[in-house]
Amino acid sequence: MSVHNPATAGPVSREAARSPEVVESRPGGIVIADPGPLGLAAFAMTTFVLSMFNADLVSRSGESVTLALALAYGGIAQVLAGMWEFRTGNTFGAVAFTSYGAFWISFWAFDQFYASSIPAADIGHAVGLYLIAWGVFTSYMFIASLRTTAAIALVFILLAVTYFILGIGEANGSDGLVKLGGWFGLATAVAAWYASFAAVTNATFGRIMLPVISLKR
Repeated sequence: MSVHNPATAGPVSREAARSPEVVESRPGGIVIADPGPLGLAAFAMTTFVLSMFNADLVSRSGESVTLALALAYGGIAQVLAGMWEFRTGNTFGAVAFTSYGAFWISFWAFDQFYASSIPAADIGHAVGLYLIAWGVFTSYMFIASLRTTAAIALVFILLAVTYFILGIGEANGSDGLVKLGGWFGLATAVAAWYASFAAVTNATFGRIMLPVISLKR
């Protein structure tokens, strides 16, 4: 991962496909659509684009395009999805989307305003610490995800591994680990895109078109 770009970020759906319902009806006649597919899509696309650079599948000269996604889609759109998850009463989705949206915004701000103030010899350690800390957060969110769906749990375990690999790679200046983290990031993005695709498709068609496998007991 480049020092100037976030690692991966992320995700989650309310239940990524609860039963096929397009909207929820709340007291007072307010109708609320599921914000989960939006949050997952924002996470997936931003993670995918950055991971393409991390995995060295495209020229790193274009990496700064990730910052635009980090601010607008991975950041702002995810935070908005998280705020609406609070409104629907979904604590897990609210914490996840708001946190990962804030991750992307904070990393955008770090790149734009603060990275230049860190000595070159220390920036890898600083970014590594930052990513590993997010790996810790993602690990306990993975445990919570075990009561959502298999699709969401897969996103979280892949994301946790991605954070740790990228964090260790940055801290040790290992291009090989950063590249490996890029491949795990791509797998995470694909899993999140599937979860988003399933949620919005099942809701739109009014029945289960794509399985996500509920883990609730």
